[in-house]
Amino acid sequence: MAGQVFSKSALFLRIVFLVSVFLILVIGGFTYKHISNLTDSTKLVVSTYKVNVELEQVISYLKDAENGHRNYILTKDASHLEPYLSAREKVNESFAELKEIASHSEAQEKNLKTLSKYIDALFNNFTQTNAFIENELTLTEEFKSNFFAEKVIMDSIRQKVDEMVALENKLLEEHNKQYQSNLQFTPLFLYLLLLFTLVLIIISYNRISNDFKNIKLFNNQLSIFKEATIQLETIGKHGNWVWHVNTNTFTFSDNFYRVLGEKPAAFKPTLKDFIEFVHPDDKEKFNKDVEYMMVNEDLPFIYYRIVQKNGTIKHIKSYGKLLIGEDGEKRIIGNITDISDEIKNYLELEDRNRELEKNNAELSEFNYVASHDLQEPLRKIQTFISRLEDKESKNFSSTGIQYLQRITSAATRMRLLIDDLLQFSRTNKPDKEFVTTNLNEILENAKQDVAETISEKIALISNDALPTLQAIPFQIQQLFLNLLSNSLKYSKKDTVPVIKIAYRKVNSEDEAHLIKVPKNNYHKITVSDNGIGFEQKYADRIFELFNRLHNKHEYSGTGVGLSICKKIVDNHQGFIFAESQLQLGATFTIYLPE
Repeated sequence: MAGQVFSKSALFLRIVFLVSVFLILVIGGFTYKHISNLTDSTKLVVSTYKVNVELEQVISYLKDAENGHRNYILTKDASHLEPYLSAREKVNESFAELKEIASHSEAQEKNLKTLSKYIDALFNNFTQTNAFIENELTLTEEFKSNFFAEKVIMDSIRQKVDEMVALENKLLEEHNKQYQSNLQFTPLFLYLLLLFTLVLIIISYNRISNDFKNIKLFNNQLSIFKEATIQLETIGKHGNWVWHVNTNTFTFSDNFYRVLGEKPAAFKPTLKDFIEFVHPDDKEKFNKDVEYMMVNEDLPFIYYRIVQKNGTIKHIKSYGKLLIGEDGEKRIIGNITDISDEIKNYLELEDRNRELEKNNAELSEFNYVASHDLQEPLRKIQTFISRLEDKESKNFSSTGIQYLQRITSAATRMRLLIDDLLQFSRTNKPDKEFVTTNLNEILENAKQDVAETISEKIALISNDALPTLQAIPFQIQQLFLNLLSNSLKYSKKDTVPVIKIAYRKVNSEDEAHLIKVPKNNYHKITVSDNGIGFEQKYADRIFELFNRLHNKHEYSGTGVGLSICKKIVDNHQGFIFAESQLQLGATFTIYLPE
């Protein structure tokens, strides 16, 4: 259970750690993106500034060329052509710079191509104008037309430069708007992410703190458990061992050594050193069991002897079970137990059983003697009493006749007592052959055995349908017979005996009589009558041998019948109870396991 709790906690912490790392990466990504956007904006501002500067320089160079060229037209002084001649080279340098820094926009690249055409046209116009001047054709219409075209081209250049500057400013403005939007959103988003990450870290800290407390608690419990295990090992004469399958090494507990009669860690925990303690007659079998363990990675219960250094021989029981840890390492966790006392007690019990069997045999012999040798003189006594009654009773005085009647009654009671004792001895050593038995048929047989008494007393007997179960038929019939005879014997005078036999299947949990019984379901049979009953305080005593609640002169009997009933129910692993009130009848409840 603790392992599952820590496993879930570790999984939770791993998830939190991964989420936190992910969020930190997201924050780093957004920060990098924000810095990149800032860098791009800076570059764009610088680029826009450079484009505007270069365009202004191009215009300035072209103006210088235009002014120098016009001064040359008016004065024909070649010195005025110097700005014109140097302007072309400067314009080309600025133009090359513009191509490089304005490459971020396709529109600007198109504008540069158009501007380049205009500049080429302007310088071509300058060249044509110079030709007119050199040929002194300045007053011609072609010269005027060419001179006017120079103004148109220059206006087109200024217009195109203005368009490029305006476009560059527009791009800069759009980028600044996007950057401002990002600048407003990014800090809030980063703050929320940092806050969420901080919450996760706090939760993780609390979980780690709780886990640390739990670990301390479990460590304390493990310490207590370890100490209790050591005590149990000592008291129970146990010793634990571990075979580390992957490394083929062993670990022995302290009490493992004590079972061998050694001090803890008296020798290295190796299989070879342990085998030295195994009894020489058991080593071959022990080695085979160890080989089985090595191959199958399992050790069922094995038994062998060890010889301690002082010569004491101990009987040992060993067992091992494979355990694969979370790290994948295989271990066989084993145990050895000193069962020498158990073996000693078992041998003593066998001796006692043999003695008991001998006593039982003697008792059986005594029963045989009781059933034959005791009944033989009793039969002779009854025979001679019968002859006296038939032939000599006329010669007896009234007192002699009274004595003769008492002798006859005593002999009859002695015969009944001997018969009941023999019956009880048979139930005391039950026939173990349980067979499928229909209780309805058994009950009818019991009724036939007391049919004469039933007819004499005009008794009314009713019963529910009884089950078929595994039982000893003869004993169950004797049970019903004794219960019916008991109800008929103790019936009220001048009252018709009414005997009811009820049946139902019950659960032990629903019955007040059945407490901590081994079975769940039972057959419940109740035998109730309307006889004289008895006081409830005698409910347990009536099942005792020779126990009678009534005077022998009032009711015949030996006090053995109900004892036989209890013995029969015990033989069937059942229970019998009696409930009664004086003059209100009695109820006998029988529970037989399903």
